[in-house]
Amino acid sequence: MSETQGRAFVIGAGPNGLAAAITLARAGRKVTVFEAEQQPGGSARTMELTLPGFRHDFGASVFPLAASSPFFAPLPLKRYGLNWVHGAAPLAHPLDDGSAVVLERDLAAAAAEFGPDGRAWRGLVQPVVEQWAQFANDALGPIVRVPKHPLLMAQFGIAAFQPALQLAKNHFASQRTRALFAGLAAHSFLALDQPLSSAIGLILGATAHVAGWPVAQGGTQSITDALIAHLLDLGGEIQTGTRITSLDQIGAGGAPILCDITPRQLLAIAGDRLRPGYASRIRRFRYGPGAFKIDYALSEPIPWRAVECRRAITVHLGGAIEEIAASEYATTHGSVSDRPFVLVVQPTLYDASRAPDGKHTGWVYCHVPNGSVVDMSSRIEDQIERFAPGFRDCILARRILPPAALESMNANLVGGDINGGELSMRQFMFRPTLGYYATGTRNLYLCSSSTPPGGGVHGMCGYHAAQAALREVQR
Repeated sequence: MSETQGRAFVIGAGPNGLAAAITLARAGRKVTVFEAEQQPGGSARTMELTLPGFRHDFGASVFPLAASSPFFAPLPLKRYGLNWVHGAAPLAHPLDDGSAVVLERDLAAAAAEFGPDGRAWRGLVQPVVEQWAQFANDALGPIVRVPKHPLLMAQFGIAAFQPALQLAKNHFASQRTRALFAGLAAHSFLALDQPLSSAIGLILGATAHVAGWPVAQGGTQSITDALIAHLLDLGGEIQTGTRITSLDQIGAGGAPILCDITPRQLLAIAGDRLRPGYASRIRRFRYGPGAFKIDYALSEPIPWRAVECRRAITVHLGGAIEEIAASEYATTHGSVSDRPFVLVVQPTLYDASRAPDGKHTGWVYCHVPNGSVVDMSSRIEDQIERFAPGFRDCILARRILPPAALESMNANLVGGDINGGELSMRQFMFRPTLGYYATGTRNLYLCSSSTPPGGGVHGMCGYHAAQAALREVQR
């Protein structure tokens, strides 16, 4: 059997590992995936973390990028049980006056919601929304390359490279719009006065109008299960409970090995096979801030003061832009805020299958310095109580997952970093090195969120890495 028709191996059954495996299998390779945990999925798993019958998403929970991903779109995942569930609106952001600003799914409705800032919002996101397929194929991949749509990317880049505080000040007159944009930009895990902090906010804002911000019916595990079912139908196989501590365990015999792991794990399992220069470069790879997460079993829905928050599965808590900026600045400078920016997901408002009849779940986290040991529980719950008085009375049980607990359940979450590495300018351009997926060692590749385009459930890291591997074996 020729090498092109031969085998391939993938380490890690997260979304990127499975995307790589599917891409290789569709090209005719016989693929084996090794997963350290008994339950595949990495951060895309669903578990009973609190009480029996309450299904909580361990990691990712809301999927604007998965629902609009160029990789996922052509796959027959619905055939394997994946259904997207949408709220009435993608996002709500409550304010201290008892109201909330809402990001509507329809672009025209969003512009109307933003009032005098509606025109500016359209100007920022409409080109991306209207040309999403072209934009996604350019943006969700390696950065240092000639884009196929240079004018679109240049227009986006002018805004995206600005610090979020600067963009908000220059484009939005209303404090309400500025607050909502600050919450979007905070998904970057950057201080809002840093370059690139606008990029993630603009992409997430645009995806709200492209495909919405849905959850997977029944839990995030539905995405993993659908990907695995498709891979099995393509002739692939998966071995769970198989932790790879050395590449010698695989015996690849020259077949491609794709690693859905971060640089730290790659050094641990393949250090003796890496060229010294490459090993030295990835030792300098920087991990970003961590997450401090709490899962809640609730007796009733979160009692928001602003009724608009019931329309959205995702709610951002942080008040005005200045408060969110202060929280993210503290995180990126090694401390924590007494009023942290908090992300809340309330899936059972629209997906009752995740909890016993009449009960609800809450998925909540804030940003903390990498590896932080500070208990943020009371600060998080104070923020929720601020906008939803009586929240604590609804709690039946909670499961607290600080950074160390997250990493213990998924080794890729180094220090609680859920994005696979810091989004600094250097690591935006060269993630983790200029080679991106290639390691300099023949037939060995990285395919995790430590490669372009970075964090999020979209499969594009795995897809691009697999394409790189296929190009090499065909040369």
